[in-house]
Amino acid sequence: MPATTDKASVINKYRPGLASFEDVYRDIHQNPELSGLEVRTANIAASHLEGLNGFQVHRGIGGHGVVGILENGPGSTVLLRADMDALPHLENTNLEYASTKIAKDRQGNETPVMHACGHDMHTTSLMAAATLLHAARTTWKGTLICLFQPDEETAGGAQAMVDDGLYDTKRYGVPIPDVVLAQHDIALKAGVVALSEGPILTAVDSFEVRIFGKSGHISRADLCVDPIVTASHIIVRLQTLVTKEVRPEDFAVVGCASIHGGSAPNIIPDYVDIKISIRTYRPEVHERVLNSIKRVVHAECEASGSLEIKEPVFKNIMHAPPTINDPKHTAIVKDAFNRYFGDDSIPLDPLGPSEDCSILSTACGAPLVFTLYGCVDPEQWAKAVKEGKVNEIPQYHSAFFAPAIQPTLQTAVDAFAVSALTYLQG
Repeated sequence: MPATTDKASVINKYRPGLASFEDVYRDIHQNPELSGLEVRTANIAASHLEGLNGFQVHRGIGGHGVVGILENGPGSTVLLRADMDALPHLENTNLEYASTKIAKDRQGNETPVMHACGHDMHTTSLMAAATLLHAARTTWKGTLICLFQPDEETAGGAQAMVDDGLYDTKRYGVPIPDVVLAQHDIALKAGVVALSEGPILTAVDSFEVRIFGKSGHISRADLCVDPIVTASHIIVRLQTLVTKEVRPEDFAVVGCASIHGGSAPNIIPDYVDIKISIRTYRPEVHERVLNSIKRVVHAECEASGSLEIKEPVFKNIMHAPPTINDPKHTAIVKDAFNRYFGDDSIPLDPLGPSEDCSILSTACGAPLVFTLYGCVDPEQWAKAVKEGKVNEIPQYHSAFFAPAIQPTLQTAVDAFAVSALTYLQG
């Protein structure tokens, strides 16, 4: 059961000076690494844990995953999770420590790289929280697990770590946690923490669809089958699925944000590739939308004559389950947040993005509590609220996404510490 020991006094006494961690944040931000390629970032995290006496550190789990285990007597086992990877995005923040990195992804394609989703803050805050909890170990009992996950952006890292034997006693033998605690920054006022029970983030399936045609000169389209026209009809038809086939009280998103085909203005190509993404909260809605997409694709291919050439090919490129906060344990952490953060502890409305961290909990039967914390400079936030321009504040995945280092970092560190100590103090 959660203890009643004063967490604020422990945190204020043992919280490390954050100036050095601010430097770590700037360094990681300036040197982002793409999904599955987090060599440098993983080494920073692992080396930090190895410098804290008592941590048993494992490297290279599921790629570049890092886990540190600190056993501190009998008690609960708590897993704190942060992700490390960045996005293939050109940064446009004009920060002094902005990324100018160009890197090759796992397919060998060169791309600019940017921390546009705050994983640099996640990594840094967990490093600082590990330092705090390590220094405060005379005040708590139990086992602390600090997990730094690779490849969240393509939703492959959590499953890869599990598949590599994260909880397998014959491999890494990470203890089964009593609770998994994860955090993410969000474009709210820095200093607030947001938490509610139930579905918080959506399930996602993204896939590439290849539509086939018959190539030839555009002046003799009568002799061809134009896959660009077929793909265009598919994309337009998909826009009706949510409004016509999903109940109004259910949430669903169907989108196509990528279409590639052809190389010249006068040549009808042999195929077109489109990328489709669906997001939902409820499994039955997800299944229905997925089946509807396949029905639409096949119907339009049949109407255009594409099916006579070849069946469309579906390739799944991303999958993650919904992120659902356990009601019982969310209430426990929420109460601790209310006591520590006061009015800055606020409810969390469900969001449209997706995460794969729930795999770390479902794989071992542990409950999940997923918290969001604000990262917008309080003065900037107040000005935006006054002017009615909150929606103009850059969100994650924006080229202009630039979290205020403070008080964001301290809030994230304290949130990790409060939630961990809720289970570990005794």
